Amino acid sequence: FLNTCLHNKDTNIFFSPLSISMALSMLAMGAKGDTHSQLYKALGFSELPPEKVNEGFEHIFHMLGHRRDNMELNANSAVAVDDSFKVLDKYLEDTKHFYESEAFTVDFSKPDIAAEEINKFIAEKTNNTITDMVKDLNPSTLMMLINCIYFKGEWASRFDKEETKKDNFLVNENKKVKVDMMQNTGTFGFYEDKENFTTVVRLPYKGNTSMIIVMPDEGKMNEVENEVRRHHISLCYLSIHLPKFSTSGSYSLLDPLKAMGVEEAFTSKADFSGIAEASMHVAEVKHKAILKVDEEGTEAAGVTTVEFVRSIVPPQPKEVKINRPFLLFIADHITRSVLFMGKILDPTAD
Repeated sequence: FLNTCLHNKDTNIFFSPLSISMALSMLAMGAKGDTHSQLYKALGFSELPPEKVNEGFEHIFHMLGHRRDNMELNANSAVAVDDSFKVLDKYLEDTKHFYESEAFTVDFSKPDIAAEEINKFIAEKTNNTITDMVKDLNPSTLMMLINCIYFKGEWASRFDKEETKKDNFLVNENKKVKVDMMQNTGTFGFYEDKENFTTVVRLPYKGNTSMIIVMPDEGKMNEVENEVRRHHISLCYLSIHLPKFSTSGSYSLLDPLKAMGVEEAFTSKADFSGIAEASMHVAEVKHKAILKVDEEGTEAAGVTTVEFVRSIVPPQPKEVKINRPFLLFIADHITRSVLFMGKILDPTAD
């Protein structure tokens, strides 16, 4: 899915790999045979016993659920079941235990009402940032798995609104747009990878999370996309210039999952006998994520640990301008999870 997204050259991209993997792991928990093995291979879990995977997500849900100072970070799961359909009690018990999942019934034969009820659940869990996730429901739907992640963090060092100025952002060699460019001076994580034509900056939030920005040299986005990896980040005194922007992404995951070898789950051969006795298959997998970045921090719905300490201020900060397309990652250091990731080609394109 990452490769499919990153090589979309025309639009901004933003999604939550953690939300996607949680939802697919919930699905895999009720799968058997080839249906299960294909899902686990796509998730990179082939060598792991299912109980270890589920216990790992149980730990992540537990850690994310602890409120931290000046930060909201919540993961929520649910199983929406048609009121005429019987789901195995064990599956509902296991999803509740490992994924803190709620279960509720809807009448999918009345798709507009069912969509309204599911969207209400999602809106509540994402602080009303995602309100229209479910549309055009098939009235023959039996159940729906839902996973939501919501993040709102304050910068450890806020950007001063008085310093935000209009500046140029180079979308490509033929296009330049005006953006509200924020400015901050302080000690931040920084790394220049000359071999891969990349500048990496880590901007910490309060509460053990951070935004990692990977900005390729001009015209080098393709090379860098193929070399996304952990970098050795050290502390540096910087004058950082970052666009103020909002973006969102809505995706069907069917084609990316099929390209990753998940085929049986979408056919009549699917074996979800761990979910229900009735035969069923997956009709659609959808994902949506939003991002808002401003002077105070970041709101988002849908690596390397660095301790940030005060250091002696050198006389002249190194200037880093995020004024051309960049990759971004929002990482939680406590669970070592990448919560969100994206590619920003044009900050003015919402």
